Amino acid sequence: MIVAGEEGAIPRLRPFASDDLGAILDLSIRAWEPVFDSLEQVLGSEILRRMHPDWRADQRRAVEEACRSREVSVWVAESEGEPVGFVGIKTNDDERLGEVYIIAVDPAHQRSGVGAALTRLALDELADAGMTVAMVETGGDPGHTPARDLYERSGFTLMPVARYFKAL
Repeated sequence: MIVAGEEGAIPRLRPFASDDLGAILDLSIRAWEPVFDSLEQVLGSEILRRMHPDWRADQRRAVEEACRSREVSVWVAESEGEPVGFVGIKTNDDERLGEVYIIAVDPAHQRSGVGAALTRLALDELADAGMTVAMVETGGDPGHTPARDLYERSGFTLMPVARYFKAL
């Protein structure tokens, strides 16, 4: 499947293959580094350290689990034969609720239409699977601003949630 990006970029979107895992793990760490820097600014070093003593290992584990899960359908965006982003989607058939479960775009390819193409693909896949509502979660901190912008451009409606943290 070929999907045109927002600014002329044309990522090739295809199902995840097991040999994509290393590249996806690496790009996810690059993509989420500014997010964890932002979380540290918002939460403070002590709370972030308690929640994620090694955020890189935590994120690698989360991505690997998503890629290997039978409950998550993972798609890859590639450019010049290399993975530059991915999205994982989940469905809840009982509630007909689809979820953009995990998504990341390599920083070198952000703001080029890759995230929008992955999001469109995820929404199309969820609709084709019979889901009637799609959901995605992200943070409210400054590091998640690009993700919030993408979801709003994609037609998602924000449902504010208050979540508080305290070091014990």
